[in-house]
Amino acid sequence: MRTSQTDTAFLGALSVTPMTGYAVRESIRDVLGHFWNESFGQIYPALARLEKAKLIRREGGKRTASSVFAITPAGTERLRQLLSEPVQVVPPRNGLMLRLFFGRQIGPDACRALLAQARADAEQRLAGYQAIRREIDTDDELAPDRPYWLLTISAGEHNTRAALAWVDESLAAVDNLAAGPDTQ
Repeated sequence: MRTSQTDTAFLGALSVTPMTGYAVRESIRDVLGHFWNESFGQIYPALARLEKAKLIRREGGKRTASSVFAITPAGTERLRQLLSEPVQVVPPRNGLMLRLFFGRQIGPDACRALLAQARADAEQRLAGYQAIRREIDTDDELAPDRPYWLLTISAGEHNTRAALAWVDESLAAVDNLAAGPDTQ
């Protein structure tokens, strides 16, 4: 049910504050992006569909790129319904794991390079989470949502620290492979 997940993200974003379609896109990318993404091609069709269903309204009435969308009472009720549904687990697609699984084909040096890049990416994500945490902690307007948002930031931080530990372990394993069969 990709549509209901998309609706949850859009209605949720608009439940925080009314915004333009562009701002919804930026919010999903920048704020929700550490745990959720939407295709940018989905933004305006989804907003049009939600508007047609009277779950959001366009403020100002003009159909322009600068139109501001706001959630309606029916949209708030629909958001609550969607949030109360069981979580839909989607099988992961992880290009790094795919490459490492078939690592014999590319060899230890290429696997080491992939892992080094994974480490750099994880360190960057961790720094990003810490920056978001600081921003959330210092903006008093976010106080009502802060404890809930910090739950997702904490999950990202924990997952990233676990990824860093896994990278270190994996680099040691690849180094053992490169050293030859007698060292394993």
